[in-house]
Amino acid sequence: QVQLVESGGGLVQPGGSLRLSCAASGSIISIYSMGWYRQAPGQPRELVAFITSGGNTNYVDSVKGRFTISRDNAKNAVYLQMNSLKSEDTAAYYCKASLLAPGGAYEYWGQGTQVTVSS
Repeated sequence: QVQLVESGGGLVQPGGSLRLSCAASGSIISIYSMGWYRQAPGQPRELVAFITSGGNTNYVDSVKGRFTISRDNAKNAVYLQMNSLKSEDTAAYYCKASLLAPGGAYEYWGQGTQVTVSS
């Protein structure tokens, strides 16, 4: 059994910053990649950023230069530093991990954390 637990969401004013955290626990052999997705009301879920086990990163164009994804392999954790937040960043943010467990390769999702950017 694997669990992903996110934290760090909240209400912030435009131009502000938040740092999201996600930690994976359970029967994990190795984690291939971890990523952050977001979903605004009435919109499909979109990839925000992901990072491979080797540290390669990729971002959706709308957050490049503002968001930074990082990971701590020893803690099976991934972080998303969000700066210069805009109202359009308001969404539920979800962590996803592609990993190897005793039973095979799987993808797991966290429960989501709400980020609201508003004055």
